[in-house]
Amino acid sequence: MPDTATVRSFLDPRHVPLAEEVKAFARSEIATLPAPAGDAAARVQARDILGILGRRGWGGHAIEAAWGGGDYGPDLRACCLIRETLAAASPLADSVFALQCLGSMPLTLEGSPDQKRRFLRDIAKGRCMTAFAMTEPQAGSDVGAMTTQARREGNDYILDGRKWLITNAGVADLYTVFAVTDQTAGHRGLSCFLVEAGQPGFHFVAPQVLSEPHPLGEIAFEGCRVSVSQRIGEEGQGFKIGMRTLDRLRSTVAAAACGMAERALAEALDHAKTRQQFGKPLADFQLTQQKLARMATDLAAARLLTYRAASLVDAGVERVTLEAAMAKSFATEAAQRIVDDAVQILGGRGVLMDSTVDRLYRAVRALRIYEGATEVQYLVIARRLLEGQSAGPRKGG
Repeated sequence: MPDTATVRSFLDPRHVPLAEEVKAFARSEIATLPAPAGDAAARVQARDILGILGRRGWGGHAIEAAWGGGDYGPDLRACCLIRETLAAASPLADSVFALQCLGSMPLTLEGSPDQKRRFLRDIAKGRCMTAFAMTEPQAGSDVGAMTTQARREGNDYILDGRKWLITNAGVADLYTVFAVTDQTAGHRGLSCFLVEAGQPGFHFVAPQVLSEPHPLGEIAFEGCRVSVSQRIGEEGQGFKIGMRTLDRLRSTVAAAACGMAERALAEALDHAKTRQQFGKPLADFQLTQQKLARMATDLAAARLLTYRAASLVDAGVERVTLEAAMAKSFATEAAQRIVDDAVQILGGRGVLMDSTVDRLYRAVRALRIYEGATEVQYLVIARRLLEGQSAGPRKGG
């Protein structure tokens, strides 16, 4: 669970009681939930978790106050604290919360007053589950390769195409969908739309099953008619909206990685202090101590990078591409190492399917891929450095 002292310099006073509240909530209402046995159970539990989170209104931390958000409007550091805590207790709960932020951020950034009025309050209260539909079989990191089309017909668009690896596919109520409106303009020809579950021509194709149960799947649009009023922002702004969304929320992926790493470190520490080998605790062996020291140091560094990026967004910095890329790449890679070391310290117990660290091992792997793979983040970092951008302090605005 988050130690706010480590990152206190990046927090406001209001964040400390929030962290304590979320910690108590996670222990009493999330950590006690049974691990879903498979994809079908995860889909049911995801909806249950959404209701639990909605009663607390925590989804509102990614939303403007006027539309059901918290008192301070979008608060990325609060989102990071929540994701870090939930990820330590339940990777599925983290995913549910994350998608409420991801699905609502385009609305918060560029939605019309009518769109915000219709959806944001229900998203904040857990009455509307969202999904973010950008990835396609041939368009992952290369968003410009997208083939899903939105053809204008009067006051409507006709959507045709497929999306896959979409979290909450088949269980979401509202999908933020990216499609090509101008095939000659590359990534500048993308637009963003709101599509509700049940609209004619929109189909849930099939689940895509992960080793750690998590609602994921493929969706299709076959002559799906949406009105111009369902477009977010102007035509051709889809790439900008998508990248601004990911820029802001990549630091929360880093926070989730920190949460999983914290839980793994706690499990490793507990085991090392209680497990006897050759007549003494495992913690007495220098090689074990070396692992624990490296794990703790990596975790502290990851948290500092994470909350630095989030604090810049909250300070009003428009683009945090460099800082978010550093936070996500370092935190997710560090978390993978930390969880792997925890499995090694637990030995045989660590690879049992009902082991906490084995579940974390399966869950943490995806964080290095989604919302921009580590390799892509390294390219982003290098490009910014070559352009002369530093990662030092900046003024907001």
